Amino acid sequence: MSDPLQQKGPTAQDQERHAAEAPPPQRTLLQPGAEVLTMLVRRGFQPTLATLDLPFPPDVDEVLAERLAERLSHYAFRLFLRGAILRRGSFLPEEASKYVEAARATEMSEELVTLGLAAREDGGRYRLLYPVRNFGGTLEWYVARELRGRLGFDVAVGVKFHAPEVGGDLDVVAAAEGRLLYLEMKSSPPKHLAPDEVAAFFRRVRALRPHLAIFVMDTALRLSDKVLPLLQAELSAPVQEPRRILREVWALTPYLYVVNAKQDLMANVGIAIAEGWRALSPPPP
Repeated sequence: MSDPLQQKGPTAQDQERHAAEAPPPQRTLLQPGAEVLTMLVRRGFQPTLATLDLPFPPDVDEVLAERLAERLSHYAFRLFLRGAILRRGSFLPEEASKYVEAARATEMSEELVTLGLAAREDGGRYRLLYPVRNFGGTLEWYVARELRGRLGFDVAVGVKFHAPEVGGDLDVVAAAEGRLLYLEMKSSPPKHLAPDEVAAFFRRVRALRPHLAIFVMDTALRLSDKVLPLLQAELSAPVQEPRRILREVWALTPYLYVVNAKQDLMANVGIAIAEGWRALSPPPP
């Protein structure tokens, strides 16, 4: 039996030759100004962008995009469009949302036609021209656009950051002042929020380590019944009681916030960002 100490591995010359014969490593160069993606790369990730599932062309011109964003700022319109998407085909205006009166629902259907999102059909029915699976992509597009336009963030949407053993995309990530913001978007009512979705959100937060994270529920329903307890259950001990900042804007920690859409979705997001940015700032003298 041979002595293991006498067994020889590759020589130094063999090792150098093998390394020299290897193909050159891939170089992924970032576009100038893509600060939010650069911050992910600096954290060791190789982010790619998913194609958003939108009920309009992704290359929509700026004038139409602004008109659409203005309409999406209205909670009732978001509810209606979400309902129209879920009809999966031809729909009567009153079928799209039980929260909007019939006359207003017809007006909103006509607004969809004017925006180029829907077409009229016989019998007072309408059909979306760009059917999508759900409203989630539209909500992400709207919030990202508002963060860019209102607060000057560099923003990326639908980011696959390929973290090991962490599933799902980063819905919206934004960068400003050298700080990274991550927003998880939920377009369904709180009753549809499942514990595994919350656990997945926390896995992404712990892998990404953003300066600030906001869990956004596009609903007017209160968050204290189900949403807050689900999020609290995932926090590391010791767990403090949530702190209400204003309306349904809650701080779970100085760097983790939960908001809903009551009164104004983007105003609530802005309140959470301001509160979180202050928490990250040096203490006053």
